Amino acid sequence: MPIPDFQTLMLPVLREAQKGEVRIGDVVERLAEEFQITPEERAQLLPSGRQTAFSNRVHWAKSFLSKAGLVEPTRRAHFRITNRGDQVLSSAPERIDNRFLSQFAEFRAFREGQETAESNSAAAVAVEADSLTPDEVMRKAARELEAALAGELLQKVIAGTPAFFESVVVRLLIAMGYGGSVSDLDKALVGKSGDGGVDGVIDQDPLGLDRIYVQAKRYADGNNVGAGAIRDFFGSLDRFKASKGLFVTTSTFSSSARETAELLSKRIVLIDGSQLARLMIRHGVGCRVEETLTIKKLDEEFFDE
Repeated sequence: MPIPDFQTLMLPVLREAQKGEVRIGDVVERLAEEFQITPEERAQLLPSGRQTAFSNRVHWAKSFLSKAGLVEPTRRAHFRITNRGDQVLSSAPERIDNRFLSQFAEFRAFREGQETAESNSAAAVAVEADSLTPDEVMRKAARELEAALAGELLQKVIAGTPAFFESVVVRLLIAMGYGGSVSDLDKALVGKSGDGGVDGVIDQDPLGLDRIYVQAKRYADGNNVGAGAIRDFFGSLDRFKASKGLFVTTSTFSSSARETAELLSKRIVLIDGSQLARLMIRHGVGCRVEETLTIKKLDEEFFDE
């Protein structure tokens, strides 16, 4: 039988997660047996040559279930079902697909309104596809892939330890051109008991003429950083006689926190989870290039002779 598409795999993946914490690689193997995928089909690679097509579709099924809050990551390459996921299975759905997941606000937000309940029918999708040029279709797909990757990056960071998050932030700053190299990571990380509320100190320029003090708060989504945390960080900067600081969180900042940062006498830049994920993607921190597609166009000058 042909390799099932990733939406067909959503319900089987959720059923596997109901067994307890599962490893994604084991789920791939069990579903390959369940769907009687032949050895030849199992070996079928993506154009990049780095992952099999079937494994890729299982991973995407798990990713979309996660965006809808039906499963959650536990540790590296492992995940489990959530209470919402249990409730969905108790309703005995015949199929779980994008249209089914659109009932959940988190999933609709993830898709950025592109596949809401009103426009998720096959006819509506066909009309939308017909209205786009080929390059627009590719760019739209690229945006969806990046949105999915951003969500996965944040989930990984939140699932890690506070120390790991601090190292991620410093690695990102180094990748952006601040400080020196990754070998300077230990020197830049200062977060520990008695650190004065500062998690990292990194040179703003290669000579170290100026420094940036960093505060990193690993909060779950919905647990916003308030104005009090910004004022505390301001006090820490005062103790270090620092003129500028960077406050990074995996969640978001309240409006009062942003207003406080604007009004204080020291320059404090705020980076929330969404911006953090975008910067990680842009600078290749925690992700890598899977495949490069080259788009060529007619060279008019070549024929204008």
